[in-house]
Amino acid sequence: MELWQSIPFACILLPLGSAAVTSVMNKRWSRYWTMFVLSCLVILCAIFVFKMQAFSGSYTYMMGHYSAPWGNEIRAGMLEAVTALFFSLIMLLSLMGGMKKIEEHLLSDKQSLYYVMLLLLSAALMAQVYTNDLFTAYVFLEIMTLAAGALISARNRGRTLVASTRYMVMNLLGSGMFLLGITLLYDLSGHLLMSNIKEAVAILAADGKYQMPLTVVIALMSIGLGIKSALFPFHTWVPDAYGYSTPTSAAVLSSLVSKGYIFMLVKIYWRVLGVDVIRSTGILDVLFVFAMVGMIMGSLSAIRQNDVRRMIAFSSVAQIGYIFMGLGMGTEAGAAAAMFHVFAHAISKAALFLAAGGLADASGNNKQFRHLRGSGFRSPIAGIAFTIGALSMVGFPFLCGFTSKLNFATAAMELDDIRMLLVLAVLTVSTFLNTVYFLKTVITLYRKPLAGVQYSREKGQRGFCFHTSLVLFSVVNIALGLFSQTVMDFITRGLSYFG
Repeated sequence: MELWQSIPFACILLPLGSAAVTSVMNKRWSRYWTMFVLSCLVILCAIFVFKMQAFSGSYTYMMGHYSAPWGNEIRAGMLEAVTALFFSLIMLLSLMGGMKKIEEHLLSDKQSLYYVMLLLLSAALMAQVYTNDLFTAYVFLEIMTLAAGALISARNRGRTLVASTRYMVMNLLGSGMFLLGITLLYDLSGHLLMSNIKEAVAILAADGKYQMPLTVVIALMSIGLGIKSALFPFHTWVPDAYGYSTPTSAAVLSSLVSKGYIFMLVKIYWRVLGVDVIRSTGILDVLFVFAMVGMIMGSLSAIRQNDVRRMIAFSSVAQIGYIFMGLGMGTEAGAAAAMFHVFAHAISKAALFLAAGGLADASGNNKQFRHLRGSGFRSPIAGIAFTIGALSMVGFPFLCGFTSKLNFATAAMELDDIRMLLVLAVLTVSTFLNTVYFLKTVITLYRKPLAGVQYSREKGQRGFCFHTSLVLFSVVNIALGLFSQTVMDFITRGLSYFG
C-alpha cells in the first residue's frame, strides 16, 4: 500500500486530534489553528482526488493490527474522495465567512470550545464518508449530532437554547431508531463490517429468509436518518436551528450535517444492504412520496416567511426532498443525481446563509424583508453572492442548480411507470415556487430603501475573510455548473464501485 492511500485515515485523525489540542488554546490561537487544520484537510482531500483519478475501483485500509472481520477498516473510492473534498472545502469557507460573527455572538471563554466543535464535526463527517464499519459509523454519527447541537446553542440566547433542545430531541429519536436497526441487523447477519453484512444479507434474501425483520431494519434506518436529515415531515426543528444560530453554524448545519446523514443512508442502501434488497421492501416508494410532498410543502412554507433566514431554512426542507426523490427512484441515475444535488445544495445554501447575514448587518441587523430593501447596494459582495446562490437554487443556466435539476429530469426519463410523470410534474411546480420566493428576495435586495430610513454602509462590511468566502463560494458554484459533467463522471464512477 502506498503512502497516499493513508490520506483517508489522516483526514479523520487530523481534525479529531486537533480538537483536543484546540481545547487548551486561547480564542485567538484556537481560531488560527482551526483555520490551519481545515486548510490542510482541503489540501489532503484535493491530493486524494487527484490520486484516485488514476486508481481503478476502491480499496480498504486496515486500522490497527487485526484485519477484517475482527479489526476495523475504512474504505475509499472516487465517490468518497469527491465528497470529502466538497465537505472539507465548505467547512473551511463557512468558518471564514462567519468568523467575525463568532467573535460578536459568543462569549470570550466559549470561542475556543466552538472551534473544538467544528473540528469534531469535521472528523465525524470524514469518518461518515470513509468508514466501512457500521458501528463506527454510528459512533461518529452521534459525535456529529452532539457537535451540531453545541453549535446551535453556542450563541446562548433563549431561542437558540430552545432550538438546540428541539434539535437534540428529534435527532436522538432518529439515533435511537438507527441504533436499533444496527442491533437487529447484527443479529441477522453476525457482522458489523459493511461488505460482510452485504454478503450475509444477499444470502438471506436469496433464500427468502427473515424478510419481515429485514424490512423492519431498513425502515428503522431510513426513518432514523430521515429524521436527522430533516426529511418532510420530520423537519420541525429546522427553522429555529438554522434561523437563530450563528452564520457559521447555520451554514454548516444546512450544508454539511444533513448531507453527512444522507451520505450514510446512500452507503447503507448501496454498500450494506444492496439496492435490490431495498427495492423489494417498498421503502423507496415511501421515501419517494415523502420527498415529493416535502418539495412542495417546504417551498410553500418558505413563501410565507417574512424573515430571510427562516425562508432559507424552509427552502432547505424542499431541497432535501429533491435528494430523497433521487434516492427513491431506486436507480443508479437517480442516486447520481441525488449525490450531485448534495454538492450543489451544500455550496449554494452555505453561501445564502452567510450572505443573508451580511445583508442583515447592512440593514441595521434586521432580517425582515422590508428592511432588506436596498441592502444589495449597501453590501455589494453579499448581494451578488446571494443572487448567485438564489439563481442556482431556482435553476438558472450555467449554475450548479440548473445541472442538478436537469440530472433529476434525465434520471426520471429512465423510469417506465407513473413515477416519471410525477417527477417531471413536481420538478416543474417546485421550480416555479423556488422562483417565487428567491427572485422576490433578490428583487427586494435592489429595491429603493424604506422612506426616511438610513442604514450605515459600514455595518455590512465584515472584513476580508467574509468577502473572500462569498467570492469563493460563488466561483465554486459557477465552476460546478460549467464542469458538471466531470463531477457527474466522478460520481457515476464512484457509485459503480460503491457496492
